[in-house]
Amino acid sequence: MKARWHGELIAESNDTVLMENNHYFPRASVQDRYLLPSDTHTTCLWKDKASYSSLLVNGQVNTDAAWYYPQPMPAAMEIKDRVAFWKGVEISE
Repeated sequence: MKARWHGELIAESNDTVLMENNHYFPRASVQDRYLLPSDTHTTCLWKDKASYSSLLVNGQVNTDAAWYYPQPMPAAMEIKDRVAFWKGVEISE
């Protein structure tokens, strides 16, 4: 699977976890140079607290377009150390 935004390859892996229609990429497959820290957090009742990152590509920022669960609950442990994308990030094979 590949994650692209504005034509740039943000992540690529043959080992994604599909959960709730989102592909979670291994953290090591995500290109750090495109990530910006964010203070945004949300909470899921069964996955726990999500943290977010923004994307910076060719001078354009996509705020909070990536998210991950640093310490997921037991039911969601398969997405630990994985990142998912939204907000216009294209996911394809």
